[in-house]
Amino acid sequence: MIKDKKIIVVMPAYNAEKTLEATYKEIPFDIVDEVILVDDVSSDDTVAKAKELGINRVIKHPKNRGYGGNQKTCYQEALRAGGDVVIMLHPDYQYTPMLIEAMAYPIANGLFHVMLGSRILGTGALKGGMPIYKYIANRLLTFFQNLMMGQKLAEYHTGYRAFSRATLTSLPLEENSDDFVFDNEMLGQIAYAGHIIGEVTCPTKYFEEASSINFSRSVKYGLGVLRVSMLFPLNKLGIVKSRIFNLKGGKKLEF
Repeated sequence: MIKDKKIIVVMPAYNAEKTLEATYKEIPFDIVDEVILVDDVSSDDTVAKAKELGINRVIKHPKNRGYGGNQKTCYQEALRAGGDVVIMLHPDYQYTPMLIEAMAYPIANGLFHVMLGSRILGTGALKGGMPIYKYIANRLLTFFQNLMMGQKLAEYHTGYRAFSRATLTSLPLEENSDDFVFDNEMLGQIAYAGHIIGEVTCPTKYFEEASSINFSRSVKYGLGVLRVSMLFPLNKLGIVKSRIFNLKGGKKLEF
């Protein structure tokens, strides 16, 4: 806990058997109260490994829901468990758990509502193995998103994120995609609602076991990002009304 606030780490897992132990062992349990792993029908022994490690709560989807659908379950379960600060940590060891404290303290202290672990802050993205086409796409998309959403973020595409309970309960997350674009729809909602976002520099690690979408999926994701970015100002101006930006009437997580 931090100042009587319950800290929960959620892991959206898919075929993470080989990297889960290394990730789990670096979690700072002096502040983390609970870990929740949601398995999206892995074909390996991710669930067995999680139970072997003694992870508090292991949930297995009966059928594959996709990356966004997995996150919905993660946040729903974290809220049910009473989490005040919820950190999403990928179990593929691409993001270091050693930054959990840097992500959690600013939220627990009320400085930010959301924290992002940015691979772009600093100079380590390419050195850490990020493919050049992904780096260029990241920079171009982020520039466009900042322009459309009135933000000044270093990147929108990191999978290392932390949220306050109030943020998670205020967003119509059930209206979002179950695919990878969920991440950007969620950040769009956060900016639309006026939540304050902070960032910390996060080392980049790309290796064989780390999860990464292929080129065709990346293109689909990029088009989805452009769509969310353009919908943001159109909704602000009242020109269109999108379900993902319906903060009052949109479907929120049940917990």
